[in-house]
Amino acid sequence: MARESVGEVVGRTLRSIAGAVTKPAFWIASLFIVGSTCFALGAFPPYASWLGATGDGITYFVGSVFFTAAAALQFQQSRGRMAWWASLVQLVGTVFFNRSTFQALDLTLTAAQADRHVWTPDVLGSIAFLVSSVIGCADIRRPSRRAPLSRDWWSAWLNLFGSVAFGVSAAASYVVIDTDTLRNAERANLGTFVGALCFLVGAVLILPRTPAQEEAGQRDSSRPHG
Repeated sequence: MARESVGEVVGRTLRSIAGAVTKPAFWIASLFIVGSTCFALGAFPPYASWLGATGDGITYFVGSVFFTAAAALQFQQSRGRMAWWASLVQLVGTVFFNRSTFQALDLTLTAAQADRHVWTPDVLGSIAFLVSSVIGCADIRRPSRRAPLSRDWWSAWLNLFGSVAFGVSAAASYVVIDTDTLRNAERANLGTFVGALCFLVGAVLILPRTPAQEEAGQRDSSRPHG
């Protein structure tokens, strides 16, 4: 069998990458990756200290916009009743996060105003993400118990874990009116950070693979396990 030249290998690789980039799944995953990265950075204390409250708030808001763009594209591409509902509820959740993160940019809000305009949509967005993730997990079924777990399966369950973490963060983010402080700032940051990492890895897993990667995956799945 003739060996490929370097130019042929590079050309084939570039064509494979170009083919992957034209797929909607690539942009859905990429937009979620950027949004998740923004939320992870926003919840990382050294980053927040470096940028300050306003810069950190802008990071969250930008991340929420990327989440909404990804969710809108995913809703447009959804196929099947459960996938349609999961993507619709997720899209609604991202809009709540848009509202929450935008309102959080106003640093003059009182505790009561913050709870109404920032915390409430944050909680509603987290609930929507959780419901969407549960539907998504229910929609992913293995052909059999012995079948290897697919990338979509892992992504769905990582999104569920991430949604739970976001819910924990939202519950801890309630502003106590008497003290004008968060109920538990450390837990709020940790929940957001862990949730964002789960979403990030889940998005990486749904990136479309090149033909060479698909072929390698098929070879690995055909090998005996255990």
